[in-house]
Amino acid sequence: MKDRIPDKTGHFGIFGGRFVPETLIYALDELEKEYTKSKKDKNFAKDFDYLLREYAGRPTPLYLAKNLSRVLKIKKIYLKREDLLHTGAHKINNTLGQVLLAVKMGKSRLIAETGAGQHGVATATVAALFGLKCDIYMGEEDITRQGLNVMRMKLLGARVISVKSGTRTLKDAMTEALRDWVTNVRNTYYVIGTVAGPRPYPEMVRNFQAVIGREARSQILKKEKRLPDYLVACVGGGSNAIGLFHPFFDDAKVKMIGVEAAGLGLYSGKHSASLEAGGVGVLHGSKSKILEDESGQIKNAHSIAAGLDYPGVGPEHAYYREIKRAVYVSVTDKEALEGFKLLSQSEGIIPALESAHALSYLKKSARQFKDSIVIVCLSGRGDKDLHEPH
Repeated sequence: MKDRIPDKTGHFGIFGGRFVPETLIYALDELEKEYTKSKKDKNFAKDFDYLLREYAGRPTPLYLAKNLSRVLKIKKIYLKREDLLHTGAHKINNTLGQVLLAVKMGKSRLIAETGAGQHGVATATVAALFGLKCDIYMGEEDITRQGLNVMRMKLLGARVISVKSGTRTLKDAMTEALRDWVTNVRNTYYVIGTVAGPRPYPEMVRNFQAVIGREARSQILKKEKRLPDYLVACVGGGSNAIGLFHPFFDDAKVKMIGVEAAGLGLYSGKHSASLEAGGVGVLHGSKSKILEDESGQIKNAHSIAAGLDYPGVGPEHAYYREIKRAVYVSVTDKEALEGFKLLSQSEGIIPALESAHALSYLKKSARQFKDSIVIVCLSGRGDKDLHEPH
């Protein structure tokens, strides 16, 4: 079943699709045509595999966190170590795939949006590798709280464009990037960083990130001679989570849990839990679960983790929730900081605040996992978050 979603129109059930101005249709059709060709191109697959292995550092380990398992009194917790990849997060998987498409399409410039800065760094990295110009749109608020990644992007040769509109965070950065693409479509490729946006982005980014789940599936079978009981991952737009979940879609006994950002609490109005507390609507070119008010205006999102600070979610996650293939929960900023400290002090691994949401849920619901084998996607490392109070 997993290979039949999305359908030819880019829909995951009622979610997904393409809701964009006419000026973007040409660009999306051009991209979809090239991506469709790439799926059957053995040379593309060979080049992508080479870059993932020799440049990014795949496969990443599936690490048995014995100390964390003991502390939380959970049978076995395995960490899928995406934090060990080049640039420090799973984002490089996707940018390497997309830059190969950009080169095949003859584009000379990359643009991207970024929140936590990890996707921006990954895009700037592949732009440098392939000798392309690169502009990164980043909210003014995120530039302030993710200064280290801003410096990394600039060192790599990218121009970081501060977005001062709206909440000055990820949503507004993505809006500005789309505006740029409309006016520069001939020479510019837009590297969307998550499983959101119009067709073909949700499927394409998912497939580039599915290497996470394929590796984890093979690794756990080798280590345990069976599949895990649970998969747990943080969800903002949701690329690390869907990358882990998708290869297990048909394994009905494997339970999937996505952890959103509850911010200051679901009843505070300051959170990013689109699946738990949002409604169905259209944002940035696709239909999904989003945070909107009664008049259809997009609400401001909030999370201590800049990469989760987005008022929407990828349409495939909305579909998984609707068909009850995955469960989506949330943890607060305060709880995420506890998860951040917990892994750092039990395993000597400093996680990104995004990943800390997933770790916090293990702590919060340890009884649920007591006799289980759990795989957690450690989507990134926490160097960028050390300035946060913890």
